[in-house]
Amino acid sequence: MARPSRNLDLPLLQAGLQLYPQLGSAGLSVRGVAEHAGVASGMFHHHFKSKNALLEQVLQQFYEDVFAQLSARAHEPGTPLARLGSALGLIARLLREHAAMLRRLLADLDAGQPVVVDFVRRNLPRHVGLLLGLLDEAERAGQIAPRPPLTRLSFVMGAVVAPVLVLPRIESMGVGPADMAPLIGPQVLSDAAIDMRIAMALQALQQPDAGAPTPENLP
Repeated sequence: MARPSRNLDLPLLQAGLQLYPQLGSAGLSVRGVAEHAGVASGMFHHHFKSKNALLEQVLQQFYEDVFAQLSARAHEPGTPLARLGSALGLIARLLREHAAMLRRLLADLDAGQPVVVDFVRRNLPRHVGLLLGLLDEAERAGQIAPRPPLTRLSFVMGAVVAPVLVLPRIESMGVGPADMAPLIGPQVLSDAAIDMRIAMALQALQQPDAGAPTPENLP
C-alpha cells in the first residue's frame, strides 16, 4: 500500500506548534493535535511514531529557524561588538514574540519532561557557544574589558533578556505594583527599551572595573 502523502505532516506540525505553548508536553495528545490540524487521528501514525516524536520535531524545527536568524546576525558585517549587540537585540525580540513558548519549555524542563530535557540538552550549548564566541571576539579586538566568560554572559543576558521574560510574567500574575503594569510595554518590551538596555550593557562591558576580580582571580 502506498504511504499517504507527507503533505499532512505540515498541518500536524503546525498544530503541534500552536498547541504546545498552551498544553505542554503532558497535555498534548495525538487526538488533540489531529483535530486541531483537521486530520483524522488514524493518519497521525502514518507520519509520526508517537506524540513525543511529533513534539521533538516541532521543537527542533522551531529552534532551527530561531538559530538560523541568530547565526546570521552573529556573522553579519561589522565589528564584534556591533554583532553582539545585534544578536542580543534579536534574542530579546524573539523572546518577546515567543514568550509563551519559552515559558512552557521552562516549565516542562523543570518538570523533567524527557523530550524537552533532551531538546534543551542538545541545543542550549549552540546558543551559549555563539554568544560566548562573540564576547571573546570583542575582547580580542580590544572592544570590551577582560572578564570571566560566564560572568559577562550572565550580565548581558540579565540586563537585556531577563526583563522581557520576568516582568510580563509578574504582571500577568497580578503580584506587581499597580502603577508598574502600564510601563512594562514602553519601558521594557518596546524596541526602544530593548535597544537602550543593549547600549547600557555594551557600554558597561567596555569599562574596566577598578579593583574588581579579574578572570585570573576567579575559579
